[in-house]
Amino acid sequence: MKKVAIVGAGDLGQLIGHHLPACGEYTAAGFFDDYAVPGTRVKNIPVLGPLSMVADSFSSGQFDEIMIGIGYNHMKFRKAIFESLHGKIPFATLIHSSSYVDHSATLGSGCFILPGCTVDAHAKLGNNVLLNTGGVVAHDTSIGSHSFLAPSVAVAGKTQIGECCILGINCTIIDNLTLGNFIRIAAGAVVVKNLELSGMYAGVPAQLKTLY
Repeated sequence: MKKVAIVGAGDLGQLIGHHLPACGEYTAAGFFDDYAVPGTRVKNIPVLGPLSMVADSFSSGQFDEIMIGIGYNHMKFRKAIFESLHGKIPFATLIHSSSYVDHSATLGSGCFILPGCTVDAHAKLGNNVLLNTGGVVAHDTSIGSHSFLAPSVAVAGKTQIGECCILGINCTIIDNLTLGNFIRIAAGAVVVKNLELSGMYAGVPAQLKTLY
């Protein structure tokens, strides 16, 4: 049984803790969070301390692997925390037992695949990618590191998604497209052409609404 520490005791961190038992031989060691009180419990999982304690806690054997529970409202911080720990502390890769990940697919460190998802043949997910409930990543598609796919997102085959992208609930990306870095797709949007500029896209078909 591997003990997994979770960075962030908010909604996403709690969700990781909830699903850990359905992702294999894992148990929650506790949360690291600068805004939670050490020694208290969140959803029956202990708060171990602030982020500054992560390295020492790992060295002392308090946990075996770590996950990032920082949500999509803090994408740059989510990426920064991952990069500060990667190569120093092992990251878990969590796949819910109800999801299908093809044997030819590749998942990076720290990925979190929630219930009812499909990652099809030769798909590639970078580091620290979250695929939320009911999401589909079709064959030969690549999702860049630190990206966040909301529930029921559908990404068709041979599509390339950049880093730190947020795909909103129930959006659709058709096949053979390329999306750049730091692109956000609104809920229910349908992307039918390549998107290069970092910003928010919404509508059917998706159009640029706000530049980042």
